[in-house]
Amino acid sequence: MHLVRKLAALATATSVLTLSACTDLKRFAYEGFGRDDWQQPARVVETLAIAPGSRVADVGAGGGYFTFRLADAVGPDGTVYAIDVDSGMLDYISKRAKKEGRQNVEPVLATADDPGLPEGGVDLIFTSNTYHHLPDRPAYFARLAQGVRDGGRIAIVEYAPKGWFTKLFGHSTPEETIRTEMEQAGYRLVADHDFLDRQSFLVFTPSR
Repeated sequence: MHLVRKLAALATATSVLTLSACTDLKRFAYEGFGRDDWQQPARVVETLAIAPGSRVADVGAGGGYFTFRLADAVGPDGTVYAIDVDSGMLDYISKRAKKEGRQNVEPVLATADDPGLPEGGVDLIFTSNTYHHLPDRPAYFARLAQGVRDGGRIAIVEYAPKGWFTKLFGHSTPEETIRTEMEQAGYRLVADHDFLDRQSFLVFTPSR
């Protein structure tokens, strides 16, 4: 009986370590080496000119690369909803937020076709390197428009099909395609920022 208990405990511990390692590997895959250099996260957030107290949805938050930077921008009176379909990533974000005393970060477990935006809507929906993963994007973003407050925006940072990796594995979307699909979804382009070497950076607002 003691042996069975020890084996069960070992299996549980191994499972926890495996899940933790998996989360760390995924975070590394999202961030890699030197991402700050080419991603220019501070400039991206500064360019969005987010007002203190805003409600921001980080759709496809991953390990929180932008989540916590957005949280700094909205300040203590605002809220950033870290939205993802990966519960492991959200657990990491939740633990980090608690450790750092960030009460303005709220993890949200989404489904493939519903990000679970909060009631009352958000001022900004932000998504980075996620657009190419979404199925039926015009329909998806048409639904999201209902969760954007009047005057609100959707910012899409997406890999451009430039390097061999993005072309080979389809981890990119041409800027023209994003523009066309967002127009079909009921949005109009309000800004096109061109300072990112590997990505497009487009900002839209609902056409209502």
